[in-house]
Amino acid sequence: MGAESTTKSSMISSVKSNFWLLLIIAVVIKQIPFVNVPFNWLESYFHEISHGLAALVSGGNIIRIQLFSNGAGLCTTQGGMAWLISFSGYAGAIGWGVLLFKVANFRQAFSRYITYVVLFLLITSCVLWVRDVLTLLICLVLIALFLATSKLKNYWVFPILLKVMALMVLLNGFQSPLYLIDGRGIGDGSALADITYIPEVVWIVIWAALAGYSLYRLSKTR
Repeated sequence: MGAESTTKSSMISSVKSNFWLLLIIAVVIKQIPFVNVPFNWLESYFHEISHGLAALVSGGNIIRIQLFSNGAGLCTTQGGMAWLISFSGYAGAIGWGVLLFKVANFRQAFSRYITYVVLFLLITSCVLWVRDVLTLLICLVLIALFLATSKLKNYWVFPILLKVMALMVLLNGFQSPLYLIDGRGIGDGSALADITYIPEVVWIVIWAALAGYSLYRLSKTR
């Protein structure tokens, strides 16, 4: 019995520390229709709330957060530093993904705190900045997702699930900026180009490189 328990513990530890296996799981889940939808919403929420937090820390306000069923979103802000707000959407989502992955390695009590922080942000968003039924429903789904994750009785599942969620956010964070290469001249990259006179493609490369580098660095995490 002791040997069996040791073997199981070793297998669990191997899965938790095997970045490439977790990445494959995340990629597979991203390809599964309907199952991947909440995780697309999660990346979109992190993107929009990062815009909003950038507005708040630079002296502005959040007017409204909208999330759409196709994974798109919109954060309407007032005041603050325009370049920081525009840059922080993609960069912030990547940061959230890294944070989720990193804290999954910490001890149980501390690693669960990050889920409570996200829950607090989601609930605050619903109360203060959500103005439409669709966004409210999406936020409620995300609240349920994090509540379910934080209440897992088998602790060994928790860090694995948290890491897979983090990797899905990062994969979306890598892929999403590439959609800006459409020639339409709208979105965060175009806004930054107007503000800084640096071409949109440069910002797209920066965001994609930031996500790629983050994935590389996490692959070295044990």
